[in-house]
Formats: sequence, structure tokens, C-alpha cells
Amino acid sequence: MPAKVLSATVVGMSAMPVEVEVDASLGLPRVSIVGLADTAVQESKERVRSGIENSEYEFPLKRIVVNMAPANIRKEGPVFDLPIALGVLAVTGQVPAERFGDYLIAGELSLTGEIRRINGALLLAICAKAQGKRGVVLPAESAREASIIDGIDIIPVANLNEVVDFFAGRAVIEPVRYRAEVSDAGEFEPDFADVKGQEHIKRALEVAAAGGHNILLIGPPGSGKTMLASRLPSILPLLSLDEAIEVTKVYSVAGMLSPEQSLITTRPFREPHHTISNAGLIGGGSYPRPGEVSLSHNGVLFLDEFPEFSKGVLQVLRQPLEEGKVTISRASGSLTYPAQFTLVAAMNPCPCGHLGDRAKQCICGPHRVQQYRGRISGPLLDRIDIHIEVPRLSKDELMRSSDGETSSRIKRRIDSARAVQGERFQTINSNGNGRLLVNNSHMKAREVKRFCVLTPEATSFLEASVDKLGLSGRAFERVLKVSRTIADLSGSERIEIEHVAEAVQYRALDRKYI
Repeated sequence: MPAKVLSATVVGMSAMPVEVEVDASLGLPRVSIVGLADTAVQESKERVRSGIENSEYEFPLKRIVVNMAPANIRKEGPVFDLPIALGVLAVTGQVPAERFGDYLIAGELSLTGEIRRINGALLLAICAKAQGKRGVVLPAESAREASIIDGIDIIPVANLNEVVDFFAGRAVIEPVRYRAEVSDAGEFEPDFADVKGQEHIKRALEVAAAGGHNILLIGPPGSGKTMLASRLPSILPLLSLDEAIEVTKVYSVAGMLSPEQSLITTRPFREPHHTISNAGLIGGGSYPRPGEVSLSHNGVLFLDEFPEFSKGVLQVLRQPLEEGKVTISRASGSLTYPAQFTLVAAMNPCPCGHLGDRAKQCICGPHRVQQYRGRISGPLLDRIDIHIEVPRLSKDELMRSSDGETSSRIKRRIDSARAVQGERFQTINSNGNGRLLVNNSHMKAREVKRFCVLTPEATSFLEASVDKLGLSGRAFERVLKVSRTIADLSGSERIEIEHVAEAVQYRALDRKYI
């Protein structure tokens, strides 16, 4: 009678249950694996054979057929080594199969029978809980990340002998327990207190952090763009538990969690090089994996030397900036990864970097400057809420000691503004319509109309600004969202003229540079 073992395969940001059926019959000794298995799964037959024999069990000289159901879903990776090995041992009577139905089982086997870590263990635990299983049997190195899921036993195993003894009742393995919580880490490093001058840039970054707005920094080399951007995470609100689990799921799928890491509790800060490919930034490949925009989910994506990124790479940013997710389509289907991040982009004003610089003269001709700036399309620029010029520091500012405001003080103001936004969107989020509004940048047209109420003076000022700057409809909406955030920082219920004036100031570079 065939043995059945429940496992799972990761598809996008979820795991789908897979039933591994193993049957042994008389015939020429061989192992056949069916059920749309990729190369890594097909190669498991050799790892399973060696792992069983080197663990001092008998590999049967029979015709063995391994079926993975459902057969219309592609199975990939080495996670099925352990289920196949247990199925072979069960069908030959070397391990009882009565308790297999209580657990979801996954793991990669070495040739010596050791069990190696796998990607996506957190998603497998979620799948096992959804299937009503008692627990999930995982490699010891992957068990800690899966242990943040409550209500299910995470059984860590190091080798095939431990697994057999566990299911035979000869050994008791204590489940891994971990209490998932996010706490304040205290002091931030690096800190905004280290930044000399640049008060208006700090203010722009404060507004960006308070509302989750994308920001573009434009200035000559050495003006502090990278230094300022690297300090943005220090003023962002702490991750909620749900946000931390979302981020951990992405890193689990990408295989970027260390064995000691259970939960990512700090907001990601990703800084890819400008030579990155489309697949590296957005995600994809033969077997799609999350890209940098998804690894930045609930955090910051910093793109230095913004115009140096290839035009195709910059254009694919438009979907995640607008929708907060990435959809990757292949012939076999479409996968969606989360990508709700704050974009911080930095660029020079010209190829040499010294246009408008007080210390050095620009050597670029007008055509070269226009060609350089034209690498950033208008539609992409419209999706960046704040454009701010970062000038070179003067001699006096450089010689002055850095005694600026600390990140912790700035963060307190941002936390207050985020709390106001949380109360504002509470009714919308409680409706359960699939959209979760966390900050002002997430608002769509309906919410902008409802929550961005201007005073008559602010309305008149904004009308004049639209005419002067030639703002597009999307840019106009971004100005309203930034105005709402500035009003929240000042504790104002309505958007006053000073709030709109500051928001418009952050769009003034539309006509100056692009």
C-alpha cells in the first residue's frame, strides 16, 4: 500500500500543500518521480538513496514511484527530500506511518543523512496551520524562523535517524517555542545628530517619514545625500508585529534569514548598485524570487546615482510605487510580491555634479545636462512626492560641531503624526476591503478628497501653484498628500496655506531640473 506524506511548495508569497505518495513494487530497481517536478526534485532520488543507506537503513531493490499531487503545480527545490525518504522507509516497513498525517514535513537531505536548512520555512508553518495539522517537521536550522507562528508545534530535526525515532515513538523532540514581539531598540545608529547643517533637508526627510512619502535628493557630490538617506530608518516608526511578519516572510522566501533569526524587527534598508538588472530590482528569474523592491517592503529603498540606473530598470519601478506590489507573469502563471516601501533617490544636478555648486564650476554643456536629466521620465518623477535640493555645506557649517536634533526626538514627532493617521484610517481599515491604509501616501483619490480639506486661502494658493508649475494630475494629488502630512505634524485638523506652501516648495524642482 502506498505511503502518504504531506509537504508543501512555495508559490510566490504562500505555500501550497503537496501530498507525496510513495509506492514500491516488483520490477527493475529504479526510482521514478512524477508530478511536474523540477531538476532539483528529480535529483533528490540520489540524495535520498545515499541518505537512507548512510543512516543504516535499507534502500529497497524495487521499482519505486513517487507521485506529487496535485500534478498541475510545479514542484521545485530540495524540500521534498525528507518526505520522499520517509515515504520510502514507510512503504518498506522501516518506520510506522500512522503519525505522518499529523504533520507537514519538509527538509533537504545530505548524503550522510543530515538535514539541511530550507527556504520558506515560515510559509510552510502557516500552510500547516491552515491545513489543521498538529505541527511541522523542519530542519533544526530553519525551525526558529517558523516558530513565530502560534498554535502549531515546530519540530526541529538534525538528521534522518532523529525523524525516524520521532515517528516510531522512540524519541521525544521538544517543539521550538518563540514569542514574537517587537520592542523599541533604544538608541539609533547612525543618528541625525551627526549631520551638520542641512536643516531644510532634515525637515523634508521628517515629512517623508511621517507620511511614507517618496523623496528625491538632488545635489553635488559630497553634499551629504547618502549620509542623510542612511539615517532615514532611524526616525521611522517601529514595525508592528503584523508588519514584521510580512517582512520576515519575504526574507524567508528569498532564503536571507540566518539560522539564529526568527523575526525581522527593524525596517529594511536596501541600497542596490545602479548596475542592477530588472529581475534583481523587481524580482523574477526562471524560478521567480523577490527583488530589492520586495526586500524593502515596509522599509526604505535607497537608489543612489538615480539617473545611472538603466532606463528599463527605472520604468519598472512605476508599478510598485503606484500599487505597493509587484506582479511577475510567466507562462506557468503570475506571482505577486509585496513592495510597500519608501523610495529615497539621490542624483547629481548634472553629469559632473557641479551645476549650481558654489565651490566648483560645471563643465557640462546644456545638451549633456538635458540628456542626463532626461533619463528620469516625467511619469516616474510624478510618483516621487518630494524633490529637494541638497546644497554643499559652507566652510562655517563644516567647521561647526554637529549638535543637531537627535533621531529619537524627530521620531517622537513622527510617531505622533502616524498615530493621527492611524485613527483617521481606522474606519476604512476595519471594513476589510483588502486595502490597508497605514499612512497618507497610501491614500487613493477617494481618501484624498475626503481627508485633504483645504482652507479657502490654501485652495487659492494651490490653484496658482498648479498654473505656475504646470503640475500633472498625479503631481497635484501628491501635493495634497504631502500637505496632509505636514498638517498632521503640526497637529492641524485642516490644511492651512502654510502647509500647502511647504508641500509646493517640495515640487518646485519639477520645472527647474527635469
